[in-house]
Amino acid sequence: MLRILKRLGLGLLTLIVLALLAAYIARPVATTRLLGLPFGGSQGPTELVRGGPVPPLLVASAAQRSIPASVLDAASKAAAGTGAWSLLVWQGGALQLEQYYGDYNAKSMVSTQSMHKSVLALLVGVAIEQGLIGSVDDPAAKYLGEWAGDARRNITIRQMLQQSSGIDFPAFPAVIDMTIGDRLEQITFEQGVLAPPGTQFDYTNINPEVLGLLLERVSGMSYAEYLSKNLWQYISDDDATVLLDTETTRTPRTFCCLDTTARAWLRVGLLHLEHGRVGERQVVPEQWMRDVVTPSERNPDYGYLTWLGTTYQKDRRYNRKSAAAAFHSEPFAAPDVIYFDGFGGQRVYIVPSKQLVIVSTGPLRQDWDDALLPNIIIRGMGD
Repeated sequence: MLRILKRLGLGLLTLIVLALLAAYIARPVATTRLLGLPFGGSQGPTELVRGGPVPPLLVASAAQRSIPASVLDAASKAAAGTGAWSLLVWQGGALQLEQYYGDYNAKSMVSTQSMHKSVLALLVGVAIEQGLIGSVDDPAAKYLGEWAGDARRNITIRQMLQQSSGIDFPAFPAVIDMTIGDRLEQITFEQGVLAPPGTQFDYTNINPEVLGLLLERVSGMSYAEYLSKNLWQYISDDDATVLLDTETTRTPRTFCCLDTTARAWLRVGLLHLEHGRVGERQVVPEQWMRDVVTPSERNPDYGYLTWLGTTYQKDRRYNRKSAAAAFHSEPFAAPDVIYFDGFGGQRVYIVPSKQLVIVSTGPLRQDWDDALLPNIIIRGMGD
């Protein structure tokens, strides 16, 4: 019996080795990075996004806090229960709570997955204001020759921002190659049309990736440089990094992986409270800020690459190819919640009616409850 088990074990090990070898031959860069991730390896090289001098964040003293200490304590304990790295709460013009857990601190650069999409949405508005893009209703093919001669030629920038472009997208496990592989531009532009433009919502990584490449084309800059010079330096004194596919091609992953501090994410959220302004500077056009959070026709809970709490869905599905869903144990306790969604519990919640911004970062979780933190704080504030 022992001999049989040994033979089975050896056979299984041989199959695993052969599978890894086949994967390496087909996708050497993606396979190497995937195997290295559990041991602290990276997803690829990065490019710096420089911040700049900005007005300091006001921090409320214990006596100045507008949210009861008991409510902030309850939120802090709830965040700790999720394994959070940070929890920041801003209300009424001041930082009410800034809590870090474990070895994390105010200068920790953390990965926040798809929250990057909501920054990209703001940057597209800046490009339109500058005249680099004629209109949000322009077909993307006007700026991308790869789409000009086929069924993708009628997809508009608005449809990509609203994730209703109808463009096809890789599903698991092929999406891993897009996330950590070295063929990012090829994968992006080889996607065909899955549905007529404007007919169905599908939350994908292809739409924001195409928009990021479009911004590089119209600006003549790398994405990181354009982001720094036209947005980031005006909103954050902390730098950020954008993940690239390789040092050779330097294609940015604009659907994810804008690593920065929790405080920087708070400042992005504050743009929504301040209608695109930082101090005396109008960084993002005020009308564009309204457009970003206007419910889209195909999904009232989605604006421009930004989630909205317009309706209640217990299990918020992302797209037709995946069973993945975000859990909401109950409706949001305010009707005007805006939020950035990063896989596994990376969130920025903005509640304009309460002048409230909540930032939470932490490890990837499958059981994140989107209602937990905002509802503790909103209800604790009272009317």
